[in-house]
Amino acid sequence: MTTAREDLLAAGLAVFDRDGFEGATVAAIRTRARASNGSFFHFFASKKALAGTLFLDILQSYHAVIITSVDANCGAREGVARLIGAHLDWVVNNRREARFLFEISRSEWSEEVRGAQRSENSKLAEGIERWRAPLLARGELLPMSAVLFFSQIIGPAQIFCRAYLSGRDRSDPREQIETLIACAIRAVVAPGASQQTGAVS
Repeated sequence: MTTAREDLLAAGLAVFDRDGFEGATVAAIRTRARASNGSFFHFFASKKALAGTLFLDILQSYHAVIITSVDANCGAREGVARLIGAHLDWVVNNRREARFLFEISRSEWSEEVRGAQRSENSKLAEGIERWRAPLLARGELLPMSAVLFFSQIIGPAQIFCRAYLSGRDRSDPREQIETLIACAIRAVVAPGASQQTGAVS
């Protein structure tokens, strides 16, 4: 059984997905959640506060999926394949959340939300580095910063998914996974690294 707070967050996600951030209203969120005005403002000071909480909740969920997709047993090519596969699977299986995270959420978050986002991004970087550092040391991955590495892996896949998330292209983005993996491998994997890419679900 969900709590009133969870109901409001779920309603917020649905209303933001339907109306966008600017078009969404507290009244529409309350109506969908079947919550009173007092209940809404008990948990959230404003629509923007609810959106900030939702953003961080979704960000944590997405990062957890990405971090757990690789481990110490993954070679360079296999790890790249798993990271891209995890991203595409999450986007397809969590379309509303992905739309909110990548397309709808605001750039003018409060400093509190921004600080929490930086902390979450640091945890993501640390998780990826636990897998990446030994491969860098062995020369299997090309030397580059963690930020640049992640942008080369997830950036193109994220941009590619925009047409799917906006509804302009209804085909499953996972249909292009092999091409996305091949492009990413060329960008970050050192020539001569193990040819194994691992199984991609």
